[in-house]
Amino acid sequence: MLPFDRLKIPKATLGTLYLRYFGLRKIPLLFFVRPSVVEWTPERMTFKIPLSRRSKNHLGSMYFAVLAAGADLAAGFLAMEAIRQSGEPIALIFKSVTADFLKRAEGDVHFTCDEGILVTDLVQKAIETGDRVEMPVPVTATVPDKLGDEPVARFTLTLSLKRKERSGSRT
Repeated sequence: MLPFDRLKIPKATLGTLYLRYFGLRKIPLLFFVRPSVVEWTPERMTFKIPLSRRSKNHLGSMYFAVLAAGADLAAGFLAMEAIRQSGEPIALIFKSVTADFLKRAEGDVHFTCDEGILVTDLVQKAIETGDRVEMPVPVTATVPDKLGDEPVARFTLTLSLKRKERSGSRT
């Protein structure tokens, strides 16, 4: 949970506020496309990015770079939270990404990753071994208002984690 755990605010709302703050400070593009948390459990993360003037392409569907950013969020937020909970300094990057764009995303897009437990296990492995560890993380993009659970895109991002040396620990 975030540092605001004791507040009586729904977890999805806290996640959205944290994400927007993080976007504003570290990755302004994320703040610009206005993502919000739909569902957040230890197993699953679902974000929504609205189809708006900010996220549309010239055909009126969601721009592929925004779709990629949503996939990055769905997989990355699970890892960021597991790292935060561990209290250990761990570097997180995505080594590779593949995407299959199946249909035009002509509405608000939900990005779902169901690998929360495996991502948490990967964080623990990075802590225990000190080695770089990697794992493919699938993310599915849907437009529930128009297509229900039918995917508009599927992504696989290779999550790469490595425990950082704590500053001051070198001799």
